[in-house]
Amino acid sequence: MGRTLVVDGINQIGQKIKVSGWVNSFRSHGKIVFIDLRDRSGLLQIVFSKPELIKGAKDLRNEWVVEVEGLVGERPEKLWNKDLATGKIELDAESLTVLARAEELPFDTARPALEVTLPTLLDYRPLSLRHPSVAPIFKVQEIIADSFRTTLKSLDFAEAFFPTLVPTATEGGAQVFHVDYFEKDAYLSQSPQFYKQISLGAFERVFTLAHAYRAEPSVTTRHLTEYVGLDAEMAFIESYLEVISVADKVIRGIFKDVGTKAGDILKAFGVTVPKTASETPKIKLREALEIIYQRTGRDSRNEPDLAPEDEREIGRYAAEEFGSEIIFVTHYPTKKRPMYTYPDPESPEETQSFDLIGRGVEWLTGSRRINNYEQLVSNIKKWGNDPAKFETYLQAFKYGMPPEGGFCFGLERITQNILGLENVRQASLFPRDMNRVDITL
Repeated sequence: MGRTLVVDGINQIGQKIKVSGWVNSFRSHGKIVFIDLRDRSGLLQIVFSKPELIKGAKDLRNEWVVEVEGLVGERPEKLWNKDLATGKIELDAESLTVLARAEELPFDTARPALEVTLPTLLDYRPLSLRHPSVAPIFKVQEIIADSFRTTLKSLDFAEAFFPTLVPTATEGGAQVFHVDYFEKDAYLSQSPQFYKQISLGAFERVFTLAHAYRAEPSVTTRHLTEYVGLDAEMAFIESYLEVISVADKVIRGIFKDVGTKAGDILKAFGVTVPKTASETPKIKLREALEIIYQRTGRDSRNEPDLAPEDEREIGRYAAEEFGSEIIFVTHYPTKKRPMYTYPDPESPEETQSFDLIGRGVEWLTGSRRINNYEQLVSNIKKWGNDPAKFETYLQAFKYGMPPEGGFCFGLERITQNILGLENVRQASLFPRDMNRVDITL
């Protein structure tokens, strides 16, 4: 007899099936034992009432892996569990096989809420991932990634795969991880930016889901040392606004797909997808900082970027003024953006760059890029770098590159903020930060 997923038992009342999974919870009532069996499709109540099975069933404990054969039956109506897809059925066990035992657990996995600290949650990651309050986070994350891919493919973007071992820092600076690459120096990539741009010469429109690494000495609720970027790049643009338009389509597609495919998870987390306006508002950085000053009295008007409290305030402004929980902030100073960012011809001290602020947190960064070879070489020197170290990258522009631009979403940040998680580490399967590579160092 082949294995049946527990959710498929709904359509097999009166039939004998075999299910396999983990003991999610265990209840003994003398001559009868109940367990909730968990597999990838959900939970199913199993009843052990046959005398020959009772002793073995009483030995079961949470997280033991078992295989059970039995007859699918309807529960009495007064015992229906409306919170479960399988809440109207149960399995009357006829055989029990223990496939693997679990040692004593470090915390109670049967509780609906996982009442542990974040360090405990991460120190026991192989166990905490199984919990029904944790696993759904990554189902939502999968929907986000799949929606990103689907939207861009519908816009004729090609998916590409780029190296994460690179010969030089993508964006300059010291926030890179050095790697001894045989007898040469290499680095873990800060982003796939250079390779995205190079590949436009072949594909014109590309995207990738890329791991990126930042050696930033920061421990916050919003930063990771290793994260997943949802990156896209497009050629033959006439304006940076075209890039914003594509990014807007992508994020709206994500909201739609998460709302449609993960409504039960959103309900369980007590959240909704972010509200949007008919047109996502756009505001220049200087205007944003002036608005923040007028609203709060906090004077950040000479700053080159939005501080976290500024992002939160401009998020509140967007929600109040436009009914939108997302807003694009544009025209960051040239000195604050990477050397490949296109300066605004009407205001060369500013760039045609943008961030997307979602629920008061930066989710995305993008811009039009410099496509002129001489200008790019000049900027590399201005930023204190040696053009010789960017030889492969510069070839793409030396041999002709059309006007282009692109953007990158932070997958974990979007997941965190859609689900209302307190810490971005909760939105990473195996988070990396200053102190953690699986366990605290």
